[in-house]
Order: sequence, then C-alpha cells, then structure tokens
Amino acid sequence: MSRTSIPVDESTKERLDELKRDDETWDEFLRRISSEDEPIRTGDLSDEALDEIERNIERSRESF
Repeated sequence: MSRTSIPVDESTKERLDELKRDDETWDEFLRRISSEDEPIRTGDLSDEALDEIERNIERSRESF
C-alpha cells in the first residue's frame, strides 16, 4: 500500500485532532469523514474554521 502526506497548518491539524476519535487511525478518520455513511455536513464546522481550511487549501495549491 502506498502512503502520502498532506501538508496542513498547525491550526488545521489541531481542529482535525478535535474531530478525530481516540480509537481510530488517521486513515480511518479520513475515510469516516469522507464516507457517505457519516459525512461532515454544513454546520459541523464554524465559519471561522471553514475560512481557515479554505485559506490553507489555497496556500497548499500555491506552494505546488
């Protein structure tokens, strides 16, 4: 199985840490939040958190 890294700012990582369950791996967490069974819905994140995520995505795109 291949592995990849996804660069995120520390504040984004802290936010994701809050959403991740203690008993799951990062891969399990990402699969859970991106699945049809239990997606993150509008309203699950604050406007400030969404703005920060969007800024981080843009910075990541610019770095490539």
